[in-house]
Amino acid sequence: MSDTIEKIKCLIIGSGPAGYTAAIYAARADLKPVMYTGIEPGGQLTTTTEVENYPGYPEGVDGPQMMEDFKKQAERFETDVRFGIATAVEFNDKVGGTHKVTIDGSKVIEAETVIISTGASAKYLGLESEQRLKGGGVSACATCDGFFYRGQDVIVVGAGDTAAEEATYLAKLCKKVTMLVRRDEMRASKVMQNRVKNTPNLEVLFNTEIDEVLGEKVVEGVRVVNNVTGEKHVVDVTGVFIAIGHKPNTELFKGILDMDETGYLVTKGKSSKTNLPGVFAAGDVQDKEYRQAVTAAGSGCMAALDAERYLASLE
Repeated sequence: MSDTIEKIKCLIIGSGPAGYTAAIYAARADLKPVMYTGIEPGGQLTTTTEVENYPGYPEGVDGPQMMEDFKKQAERFETDVRFGIATAVEFNDKVGGTHKVTIDGSKVIEAETVIISTGASAKYLGLESEQRLKGGGVSACATCDGFFYRGQDVIVVGAGDTAAEEATYLAKLCKKVTMLVRRDEMRASKVMQNRVKNTPNLEVLFNTEIDEVLGEKVVEGVRVVNNVTGEKHVVDVTGVFIAIGHKPNTELFKGILDMDETGYLVTKGKSSKTNLPGVFAAGDVQDKEYRQAVTAAGSGCMAALDAERYLASLE
């Protein structure tokens, strides 16, 4: 049971570019938004060392610093930013109905509108060396970090379309790309497989997995293992790109909000509207195509505008 109930106009679940941008717009519209940051304030960008492709930062910016800038701007317009995790939801399916969200298992928020920006989490292999070198040469986003490996040798782990796209993208920047596929064939579409085969500086190693990422503070190489023969050898690389997929952070909303087969929230048309009135979704939680900070920020703006218009329609 809750120990306290708070009634507000706009609740934002999750931080990151989508959540903070939604907060800025919602606050300027006098919706007095309350944001709960979730377990990782700032989202995935807090694990990125440098961001060079976000407009307005001509010299680039450190990921955590960028998220701190977003937070300060949201707070400047009096967004109430709080650390906490949404643990239960009770959404109303009636227009004008209030939505109940439980925070940290005890505090209940009753909100007229809810903006969900809980993001998605990149899937990793789970190796200690991989986790230790995240931000030091291990990345889950080629379009975010590929530029830093221009002219160098890198590895891409994965066998699907995403891995093939990242490998061919990196091949335009890097001296050599080695793709590790743990089975004896790729899962990517024939078109993407042909693109991989026709890229001269891209080599595919089948039945091969990472045994250990080498290096203390930065990647200095990768020891790989053939999972059929057991043979191991070292590949000299400076970057490792994990491309085995993302998992949207939508467990809390299963059976309540419409999702696609992989768990991403479904929004209506070009809007941020979910299947329930007054509940909106922004950022990577509903975008499996682009997954960029700038597109997440744009959808956060959309969600706040949709929330504002929804409330205005009730007056």
